[in-house]
Amino acid sequence: MKFDALMLPESLRRGIAEAGFIECTPIQQSTLPISLTGKDVAGQAQTGTGKTAAFLVTLFSRLLSGTGNTGGHPRALILAPTRELVVQIEQDAQLLGKYCGLTIQAIYGGVDYMKQRDALREGADVVIGTPGRLIDYLKQKVYSLKQIEMLVIDEADRMFDMGFIADLRFILRRLPPFDKRQNLMFSATLNQRVMELAYEFMNMPEKVSVTPEKMTAERIEQVIYHVSRKEKFPLLLGLLRRDGMARTMIFINTKREGEYLHDRLNANGFPCRIISGDVEQKKRLRILEDFKEGKLPILIATDVASRGLHIDGVSHVINYDLPQDCEDYVHRIGRTARAGAEGKAISLADEDGAFYLEAIEGYIRHKIPAEWAEDDLFVHDFIRVAKPERKKEFPRERAGEKRSGSRTRKKPSEKKAAAVQPATPDQAAAPPVTGEPAKKKRRRRRKPAGAGTPPTENSAE
Repeated sequence: MKFDALMLPESLRRGIAEAGFIECTPIQQSTLPISLTGKDVAGQAQTGTGKTAAFLVTLFSRLLSGTGNTGGHPRALILAPTRELVVQIEQDAQLLGKYCGLTIQAIYGGVDYMKQRDALREGADVVIGTPGRLIDYLKQKVYSLKQIEMLVIDEADRMFDMGFIADLRFILRRLPPFDKRQNLMFSATLNQRVMELAYEFMNMPEKVSVTPEKMTAERIEQVIYHVSRKEKFPLLLGLLRRDGMARTMIFINTKREGEYLHDRLNANGFPCRIISGDVEQKKRLRILEDFKEGKLPILIATDVASRGLHIDGVSHVINYDLPQDCEDYVHRIGRTARAGAEGKAISLADEDGAFYLEAIEGYIRHKIPAEWAEDDLFVHDFIRVAKPERKKEFPRERAGEKRSGSRTRKKPSEKKAAAVQPATPDQAAAPPVTGEPAKKKRRRRRKPAGAGTPPTENSAE
């Protein structure tokens, strides 16, 4: 189905055409005929399937057909779990809604608090944000949710995973009744928790889905190498040299492992940067911009960043560590082969990662083809770097205890040791220290044998 076949406002058509959208993706083809009639939709789709355009087209179409007199308060609200995803949705909204005449404002942490508050106070038709900062401004009465006509919840399952469900409910309970607005929700999985949320805050949503099998098997070439932990880095160097990967994302499970990999790759002639939850927001945006523009060939990321990234032209995704969550595998490899392009996903399964492989293959409903790495593919003559030291944190230890839980015997102080140790004859005869008067020892008097009570005045002399 083509976008021209849809009944859309002319200003929106211009934005879609300028963005280069012609054919609808499967999730767009399933969603738009329903959502454009005003019905609620709960969609199962990963990032990279075109779901962002699906809900933005619906949103702009609805707002353009309305009155638009809200006194500067937002008419549409889009909720997303991560800052990166908010930034990407805003960029797509600015592109598709270029000729719609609607103001769009992104709200998220890590940037100037007062600047965002002032921009929101000036008024916006569409607000895109993370729950935390939106609640801050809402409590300060910077804006109102009473005029919301359109609600979008993106990556609802991630909201649960990141512990945002309480904040999400706080916002949803302050919206107009669900039958007075249109609601769209997208999630990687429409599990019980997600559907309970949908039925509580949406108006009889219709379910649409793009299965994981379709999302991973058609456009992404997947391959896995079974390798020992010590051989992972030599194999990674060999793969990077052999395939000449122009724009590559490497995923790891921990920030510490990512920092170590970052140092090793840079030392061996492969410029790269790392983004994780601890990286300052301005620095994250600068790194992502360099990666998008091709100035940075390799980007290392944790799963915190994997779901919010939308970067075209990623040729390879490498799972240096297999993810423990099978859904994260689909999210990771979804960074490549976006918008109909082709890509390659390479996974390195070591002794630990092999335990997660069965669950991943069960989730995507097919086996990941395994390849044998020849000896000449391993690069052993690489420059070694020191592994970063782990910060010593002992939150569960008590004073005087080791990690194993056994108590360490403290050395007694000099005073206690002197009190416990019996005095020698020389020490007993030694004179007291000058300046400290010796205490006179009290001697206990004993009664003489046969002595009774002391005599009284009436007793005979």
